[in-house]
Amino acid sequence: MSTISRRQFLQGGTLLAGALALSACGGGSGAEGNSAESTDQAATNEGSTTQEAAGGLTTVEAGKLTCISNLFFPPFESMNESTGDPEGFDIDVSKSLAEHMGLEVNWLPSQDFDTLVPTIKNGGKADIAIAGMTITDKRKEEVDMSDPYVDSNQSLVVKLDSGETASSLDSKDKTIAVQAGTTGQDWANENLTSATIKPLSTIIEALNGVQTGLYNAVVCDLPVSRYQLKTYTDLEIVEEIPTGEQYGIAVSKDNPALLAAINKALADMKDDGSMAAIESEWFGSAL
Repeated sequence: MSTISRRQFLQGGTLLAGALALSACGGGSGAEGNSAESTDQAATNEGSTTQEAAGGLTTVEAGKLTCISNLFFPPFESMNESTGDPEGFDIDVSKSLAEHMGLEVNWLPSQDFDTLVPTIKNGGKADIAIAGMTITDKRKEEVDMSDPYVDSNQSLVVKLDSGETASSLDSKDKTIAVQAGTTGQDWANENLTSATIKPLSTIIEALNGVQTGLYNAVVCDLPVSRYQLKTYTDLEIVEEIPTGEQYGIAVSKDNPALLAAINKALADMKDDGSMAAIESEWFGSAL
């Protein structure tokens, strides 16, 4: 992946009910298909970590949409300095998603970006990873990805007036900072083959390193770099890289009903203006 950040309704019965039938109940009618017995059986299954949420959706905690992310990727996700609570574009999208599905949002502590997909794949801890995460074939081998909700490209950020270009940075004496596990790292590995690529835990660490001269450049998502350069005024985007990426939400392959409900909620958010309002809040206008 690679690497911008702020802020609802009811869920229709048809798609959700159909999705529920897929995930919650394995049986048909009659004694063996009795819903009470099925619920009891599920509750006693060894290692079971999911609960039935509103409308029959299966979630880690009943009635809640539990989310994970790397919370150092503003403006998509970050920590409020005063309250310590998560905030950002993805945070507000998650709140709206949960409300559209009749759930309450629940955020877990920040974790490294390259651990998000394995966490969702393994199950039992979180329902979704929403983290400015590009939809890639590699990730789709491990987890399901929602319909896209943000378009993105990559960018190359350097010290202001450094004179650096993509060509000059492709040199054995240059060090390029990236966030570990991102498409920015993938691009750098493929296109700056002579340089040293330095994977870091957060994009903030990478930008600080370029600012102090520790690294020569950082490759990160264009929406993030545009947002961050309002603060990092001594840095500049020397190249916008048209990778044509799209962000999606990671969901376990074992939970197709939740994936269907998320895609339905994303579509509803587009139709009712919720998504445009969140985009305007964080980016100044609808994307």
